[in-house]
Amino acid sequence: MSRWESVDFNAVVLSGGRSSRLGGTPKAGLRLDGHTLLDLACQAAGAAKRVVVVGPASDEDQGDSAGAGSGVGGREFVSESPRFGGPAAALAAAVDHLAQDATQWLLVLACDMPRIAAAIPELLAAVAEDPGYSVLAHDGERDQPLAAVYSLAALRTAIEVVESSGGVQNLSMKALLARVQWRAIDVPQGSTADVDTWADAQNLGVSGAAPT
Repeated sequence: MSRWESVDFNAVVLSGGRSSRLGGTPKAGLRLDGHTLLDLACQAAGAAKRVVVVGPASDEDQGDSAGAGSGVGGREFVSESPRFGGPAAALAAAVDHLAQDATQWLLVLACDMPRIAAAIPELLAAVAEDPGYSVLAHDGERDQPLAAVYSLAALRTAIEVVESSGGVQNLSMKALLARVQWRAIDVPQGSTADVDTWADAQNLGVSGAAPT
């Protein structure tokens, strides 16, 4: 067994942003090799005990029966309220959804990193080796708070503090993580490359109907 395979964790995939630099085209529905970016993120997190998606379930995901908080294909869909409150607010909604869950670790992924599967073993191995810290992916010259494994207890505490002093709406991840002990972990180069623009999509081989 690899060292990371001993880590019990849940996963959160953030998929409900505005995608403003893509003209409003949802990132979650863009495709690589026939798979949506949401599918790829959820597959990358496949070893998780639970996978919570913060964002709307597409017709393809849910059929006619699923709604907020429902499980679809092993995924649990929730939404922050109000919508588009930023990643910290979305993460807070997921943590609230997991309120009764005692699993120690929470893998957090943005849905727009199609190569993220390569980084996850490194992140999980790091918390297995030193469980005193949450870990963020360090790829190239930046730390990526949306490719990370967090102590769920530490996140809960941080969210409680900010909710009692102004709330998480439009709060930056940097501000939220000021209350979490974390360290950066080197991951394979390019594994956290994300799709912010149509140029990014093209460079990563991601397809979607660009607005006309």
